[in-house]
Amino acid sequence: MSLPILSYFAAPMMTSWSTSLNLLFFYMTWSTLVLSHDPIYIEIIGTTAIKVVFWLLPSLLFLAFDTLVPSLAESIKHYGRSSLPRPNAASLARQVALAVVNVVLCGAVEAIISFGASTYLHRPLFKSSTALPLPWQIIKHILQLYTARELLTYYINRYVLHSPSGGSIARLHSSYAHSTRGGAPYALMLFADHPLPLLLNRLVPVYLPALVLRPHLLTYFAFTLLTTIEETASMSGYSVIPGVILGGIARRNATHYASGGQGNFGAWGFLDWVSGTSVGRDVIEDLQDEAGKHRVKERGRRAAIDAGSAVQDGMEGVRKTRKGRKKTSTLM
Repeated sequence: MSLPILSYFAAPMMTSWSTSLNLLFFYMTWSTLVLSHDPIYIEIIGTTAIKVVFWLLPSLLFLAFDTLVPSLAESIKHYGRSSLPRPNAASLARQVALAVVNVVLCGAVEAIISFGASTYLHRPLFKSSTALPLPWQIIKHILQLYTARELLTYYINRYVLHSPSGGSIARLHSSYAHSTRGGAPYALMLFADHPLPLLLNRLVPVYLPALVLRPHLLTYFAFTLLTTIEETASMSGYSVIPGVILGGIARRNATHYASGGQGNFGAWGFLDWVSGTSVGRDVIEDLQDEAGKHRVKERGRRAAIDAGSAVQDGMEGVRKTRKGRKKTSTLM
């Protein structure tokens, strides 16, 4: 599954020989993969590999950092020491086992649905031909998938997982995902939930829109990759996540867990802002602060340039004055 996909996305803007060779290698590798393996096999192995590489391995690394260097970890965690994992090896081992089982469960459910849908439709659920999708088509489909994911994530979290109307599913989610109150989550908790609420919270918002849109398999891989990276970073609980968007998502997610699920139900925060369910600072305040920072930086640059020009003008004036004095002393 090691594919130079970045070169494919950059193709419209780059025309070098190395890019052409990367595209050729990408096409040959993808064609060989599609022609030699079943599409469902490629789909399940690919999505599972993405979760292992971009969630499981980083979350274990973060967990080791949080438990081995707690004094340093708490200084970069939202809500400090209360956000650190419990120093209980047996409890953490059970949590790791639960998370791994849930990843396998998500793959199994996805495989069953994909196999059933392809059997009913007599063709693969996702387009997996050797013909590659256009980069701009990939971008358009990913934007549509993100929009649907935001809607599903918000309404599932608000009206099922964190509402009395959610019944037993809400209670299971509260007892598993929100068992530790008062602090931010850590990345391992992304899949450390009871299987029923986890499927609703993590699989449905990503997989259901793809079932409806039925994009190219590469587009689905790219969407899964982006959402996995985003969720891993936002669940890390770190306050040093770079970028105003991703950093804001991580901060709002930390507040969601610290408040016991009282708000911040969406992934990106726009529906929380529209519906008035934001807890703490909302997404609009983050954008305004970032814009203010840029204005401050621009003003600082202008002030520095003006100050530099003033200093340079002053030095030039001093030099001219000295030259004038030397000429006067010479004539005398």
